[in-house]
Amino acid sequence: MAASRALTRVVRLGSHNINRSRIFQFNGLQRRGIAACIDPSIGLTDEQKEFQKVAFDFAANEMAPHMAEWDQKEIFPVEAMRKAAQLGFGGIYVHPDVGGSGLSRLDTSIIFEALSTGCVSTTAYISIHNMCAWMIDTFGNKEQREKYCPDLCSMQKFASYCLTEPGSGSDAASLLTSAKLQGDHYILSGSKAFISGGGDTDVYVVMCRTGGKGPKGISCLVVEKETLGLSFGKKEKKIGWNSQPTRAVIFEDCAVPVTNRLGAEGEGFNIAMKGLNGGRINIASCSLGAAHAAVLLARDHLCVRKQFGETLSNSQYLQFKLAEMATKLVASRLMVRQAALSLQEGQPDAVALCSMAKLFVTDECFSICNQALQMHGGYGYLKDYAVQQYLRDIRVHQILEGTNEVMRMIIARSLLAES
Repeated sequence: MAASRALTRVVRLGSHNINRSRIFQFNGLQRRGIAACIDPSIGLTDEQKEFQKVAFDFAANEMAPHMAEWDQKEIFPVEAMRKAAQLGFGGIYVHPDVGGSGLSRLDTSIIFEALSTGCVSTTAYISIHNMCAWMIDTFGNKEQREKYCPDLCSMQKFASYCLTEPGSGSDAASLLTSAKLQGDHYILSGSKAFISGGGDTDVYVVMCRTGGKGPKGISCLVVEKETLGLSFGKKEKKIGWNSQPTRAVIFEDCAVPVTNRLGAEGEGFNIAMKGLNGGRINIASCSLGAAHAAVLLARDHLCVRKQFGETLSNSQYLQFKLAEMATKLVASRLMVRQAALSLQEGQPDAVALCSMAKLFVTDECFSICNQALQMHGGYGYLKDYAVQQYLRDIRVHQILEGTNEVMRMIIARSLLAES
């Protein structure tokens, strides 16, 4: 916890003194404070509250003012993310001996929720980058950890996670990208689809087939951008997540040193799935941040928008809708934090709880943002209003890190296995 204490000292030195109302300064309006019943600091330790403040402040000052521009111009905000890394957000749950912050899964969830109030798309990429850094830290040997983790934690280099292929999405174990051993190198051939950061990042954590069919034939290689035979498809045009580029990653007889393999041959699928358990908590946390911001935006809009001679806040129907949104938000937050604790402690129910959290939270938070947009009426459909961007950016959370249909399968299998 040395990095955690260091992060706390940063706050106490006064360099990141937060005014949370600033987080919601959209469209020139000064937003009011957070209602106690949805306060995300409830139940946290003093230390967790401190680094939550750091994340909220960074979201307010370094992300929210640029969120719309990054989206509209499709800017990958490298310098902003490197500033986040200076606060310890480049390797949040990576061990301190290689530059990480050494924080827990719960701490990580708290940070990603706060950062997402400033920009969901950028925070979601940071979460993927953190997952890659953690995989190298956890499954790499001493040389691999020392080679890659410091630059990833400082975000001098950026990472991408490469599992999905054009023909294997939910059925990840059927992937076809192959790595054939030739001397002290693997010859890597195939392609990956929908890769966040693809083409703009430096390190690719790649799941590939080194053996027979099925999950036991999959291994994990770290591929550097300069590798001969590595190329990228066109930049995809998306409805959201526009501050991070998405491209196909193509391998044409890439010679990758055996020393770049994480773990033993055949362990890649297990590595990938363990990474995704945490990834599901991370992406659910990003949805929480969007929903939290959307609830406050909707509340404030109801208080200023007048129709039929009175503010919308006087409508009992809209009051009830706002109450439902707030209730879903708090329930979602509790579920994410319980799953994060279970994963951190290695509990036997961790996989199912991570899947439940991802399923429930991404669905409910999208519903919250959608209702918030509806409350804005026609204004909600304008890009001058932040609520529409939250909606667009979190829609994909119901698809990636395992679709919500796959989450239902995982949960059902867990239940039936105990019958």
